[in-house]
Amino acid sequence: MSKEEKKKTKRPTALKRDIRNDKHRLLNKSFKSSVRTTMRSFEDALKSQDQEKTQASLSSVFSAVDKCVKRGIYKPNKAARIKARSTKRVQANAS
Repeated sequence: MSKEEKKKTKRPTALKRDIRNDKHRLLNKSFKSSVRTTMRSFEDALKSQDQEKTQASLSSVFSAVDKCVKRGIYKPNKAARIKARSTKRVQANAS
């Protein structure tokens, strides 16, 4: 072995995987951000106490969270928790 050993480089498939992972990470990040924005609009609708607006934003939260589960961004239990808590808040606000 010589003193000047060459540094190992990643294999091309590993590089491809890194590139793909970075792309997916950015897509997942943006999708999570849009879900959080949807949940914030739901919070605003709850505060305004407009029943029609609240129901519309609740259904959009459900839709966004379900899409997150389908894409593998959120786990099913997290989605169930979000949906249950949101529904509970709507019911508490209604009474």
